[in-house]
Amino acid sequence: MRRYTSVLSESEYSVRVVACSDDHRRWSAAEPADSFGLVLPRRGRFRMASAGSEQDVDVTQGYVQIGGREHRFAHPAGGDVCTFVSIGAALWREVVGDRPVPTAVRVDGVTELAHRLLLRAARDGSDSAERLVGAVVAAVRTSSSDGRGSPARTVAARASRARLAARAREAVLEGDSASHDLVSLARALGASPAHLSRVFREQTGGGLTGFRNRVRVSRALARLEAGEVDLAAIAGELGFADQAHLTRTFRATLGTTPARVRGEFDRRVA
Repeated sequence: MRRYTSVLSESEYSVRVVACSDDHRRWSAAEPADSFGLVLPRRGRFRMASAGSEQDVDVTQGYVQIGGREHRFAHPAGGDVCTFVSIGAALWREVVGDRPVPTAVRVDGVTELAHRLLLRAARDGSDSAERLVGAVVAAVRTSSSDGRGSPARTVAARASRARLAARAREAVLEGDSASHDLVSLARALGASPAHLSRVFREQTGGGLTGFRNRVRVSRALARLEAGEVDLAAIAGELGFADQAHLTRTFRATLGTTPARVRGEFDRRVA
């Protein structure tokens, strides 16, 4: 079951929050898309299948919706909350062009912050939405030019590598105690550290440390958005070495500090 809440609606794009309460591992019936757009998870995770491929969808990875293309969904982790940015066909062509666009879109910390600020202050209207669309289109272009690929392998070998990377992602997203370092995670997954590191980068385009920090930053953003002010407590509870480590990671990921992000959230509701 899905519940839709309109955030804003303009002539060439709209933004809606979609809360889904489904909880099942089986694939849903195919659903044809009626517009172009981008889906950005805000909480939870699920799986999506389209155009012959399957992918995980979570705060670090959204997906492109192409008008007329069919999608199927599975929700093995329960419900989720996403933002759907619907973009008119003309605007889509202007900002993306005719280039092939990958279904999966990596969502970096800057895009997630823009996403959360938009939903925090819908009164900012089209300017915030335009910034969000611009940020996400940049993510689409980055994903298009990743240059990722793997050597020719058997179907079974490719599937095995994809499963290993998916299990590693799930462990980090679920906060599994073994996911805090490469060696522990590799042992838990029955792989060598070198193999896991190599496969994860091959399948996702980035390393495990970067992915772990990306997930931690997302959780910190959610807590700052919710009004928490104790940065030391947030750092300790999310697995950072200390508040300084949290601040360094924010600077590297977002180009700003947790204190400034906290002030930005406060300003939006003042």
